[in-house]
Amino acid sequence: MSAAAPERIVPVRLGTAAGSRALLACAGQAWRAQFVFRAATWSGIIGATLQVVLVMLVWTAVYGARTEVAGVGQDDAITYAVLGAVIATVFQPFVYDTLYGRLRTGAIAFDVMRPLSAVPMTLAQQAGAAAAQLPAAGIALAVGLLLGALDAPGSPLSGLAFALSLLLGFTIAQILNFMIGLVGFWTLEVSGAFHIYRMFVQFSSGALIPLWFMPDWLSGGLSLLPFSSQVFVPLTIYVDPAPGPHTLTAIAVQALWVLVLVLLAALLWRRAIRRLVIFGG
Repeated sequence: MSAAAPERIVPVRLGTAAGSRALLACAGQAWRAQFVFRAATWSGIIGATLQVVLVMLVWTAVYGARTEVAGVGQDDAITYAVLGAVIATVFQPFVYDTLYGRLRTGAIAFDVMRPLSAVPMTLAQQAGAAAAQLPAAGIALAVGLLLGALDAPGSPLSGLAFALSLLLGFTIAQILNFMIGLVGFWTLEVSGAFHIYRMFVQFSSGALIPLWFMPDWLSGGLSLLPFSSQVFVPLTIYVDPAPGPHTLTAIAVQALWVLVLVLLAALLWRRAIRRLVIFGG
């Protein structure tokens, strides 16, 4: 008797219902995993709330009796700082442990053979983990509103442009997080790279200090990098009372960064996967 032919693996296309269900399942699993330990969940909520309160107190003290510093009003600066803390809570969960664990155990070999590509699966897990930070961000935002630390957008048009810019900023953050995770294909250890990246991106994105208050040479250099498009650009659009062509230009630059980073991530993934040895082949 002849041996049965091995079952052929049929790829799952992302645009199909099966592909959508698979990605939602990946995102849902990552979302639930963030709530396994209640102590970690509550510490995240308390940490985000304290950060909002502290940045409000710090920037209030920095301005003191002054209403404007470097051309930036006190209310705009405090609104920026509070929203920056809230956004960073969602944008920067830095979920690399799943990819790191799969690399260390060799489970990544099975990921690349699954019907669903490992790349959208990992991105879906990142999105699910980020969504799990929304309760903490929502509570921190509510506290900021109760304390009167948040102003409305500069104009209704600014609010709409802010929503689009924030979505692009989130996309940029997730692609960069994914690219840093791929470092594990070369080092098998990504925690150090992520800690360095986290410190750098919190500073260069404007999440800690707005680029307004940095020296011209430093703010000019950081504005050329994709990190400022994550936080600084959306928040400057939010507080802008007169959006115009400069707003469209800022959003167009964000969209361009998304395209460039997608291409770079694809190139890095192809290089990384070449280093993977499956079943000795």
